[in-house]
Amino acid sequence: MKEENYRTIVMRPEDSVAVALEEIPAETKLSVTFPDKKTKEIIVKETILFGHKFAIIPITGGSYIMKYGEVIGKALRDIEEGEHVHVHNLEGVRGRGDKIVGN
Repeated sequence: MKEENYRTIVMRPEDSVAVALEEIPAETKLSVTFPDKKTKEIIVKETILFGHKFAIIPITGGSYIMKYGEVIGKALRDIEEGEHVHVHNLEGVRGRGDKIVGN
C-alpha cells in the first residue's frame, strides 16, 4: 500500500465526502485535512479521478451525502470509507421536485 500526500478538500465539518484535487491511485493511504485542521488517515479503495469524491466516513444506504455543507444526494447502498462516491452509488436529489430534501 502506498502512503502519499495527495491534495483533497473537505469544506465543512458535516461533509461525508472529500474531493480529489488530483488523481489518487487505488489502495493509497492518505491524510485528509478537515476544516478544524484535524486530519484522518483514509485508504482509497479504487482510483479516484480529479474532481471526484470519496467517502471520508461510512455512509449508510438511504442517508444523505454531504459535500461543501450541502446535500448532494442519497446513498443508494452502504458506502465504505475510502470508496468512490459517484452515480453508481449516489442518487441525486437536487432540483428534483419528487426528491425535495426534508420530505
